[in-house]
Amino acid sequence: MGKYYLNYLDELEAESIYILREVWAQFKNPVILFSGGKDSIVATRLAQKAFYPLKVPFPLLHVDTGHNFPETIAFRDKLVKELNTQLIVASVQESIDQGRVLEERGKNATRNSLQITTLLDVIERKRIDCAIGGGRRDEEKSRAKERIFSHRDIFGQWDPKNQRPELWHLYNGGYQEGEHFRSFPISNWTELDIWNYIKRERIEIPSLYFAHEREVLWRNDSWIPFSSFLEIDNEEKVVSKKVRFRTLGDITITGGIESECDDINKIIQEVAAMRNTERGNRSDDKRSETAMEDRKKQGYF
Repeated sequence: MGKYYLNYLDELEAESIYILREVWAQFKNPVILFSGGKDSIVATRLAQKAFYPLKVPFPLLHVDTGHNFPETIAFRDKLVKELNTQLIVASVQESIDQGRVLEERGKNATRNSLQITTLLDVIERKRIDCAIGGGRRDEEKSRAKERIFSHRDIFGQWDPKNQRPELWHLYNGGYQEGEHFRSFPISNWTELDIWNYIKRERIEIPSLYFAHEREVLWRNDSWIPFSSFLEIDNEEKVVSKKVRFRTLGDITITGGIESECDDINKIIQEVAAMRNTERGNRSDDKRSETAMEDRKKQGYF
């Protein structure tokens, strides 16, 4: 028999599969937080591998801002059908209508932080004890503080100074009534790892990640997609640019970059040469130096 040598992607994959199986073993009602972005897609693919030949045992939970890229929703629905799994949609618009949150107004308004209440409400309503996320430590400085099993208190809040040690890949999922966990099986992956894995596994992803012509406007140092949700002032001009998106989220805050990368090989070359993180084009992260960490402490993804 020939020898089989593991490469770094095999090692990352094996670690992630181990984590996903630990989630299934330790929790009663886990879900995958699914945004339609590349990281949640890879996490879902890893769950397929972890439990093959059975189907993915986790429902997909999408916190829907109502301000989505149409391409993302179409991709989500297609994948759910292919996986034959349950989709749970938690609506920010419903939270607004019920008076649970107050919608922001003005040019820089966003529904991003409103997702916190919507997420915590569905976790409580569905008695979810672990939400599996696609967060990676290289994305943003507060992400780097995350444990693989990230404890949340009875208010759904995250205290980075009160997390459990994870020595020798031992994960403690014990919790009291009302508490829950977030789990991040691809924490140790980088953006380049994700793209190399997508290439190797031939994983389908939304077309938004590839360069294409789109109407955009320049705001907060990036190209924001034009949509009916944007409030535009007289000084802003809508133009057509060839752009792609490194990360996907609410369409009002997800900035694109000018690019000619229309296939995965070109994207890998482009990402390998970049020195700024992919969330550098997210308007919500530019509100303050601690914008992401502040949201996470309140219960954000």
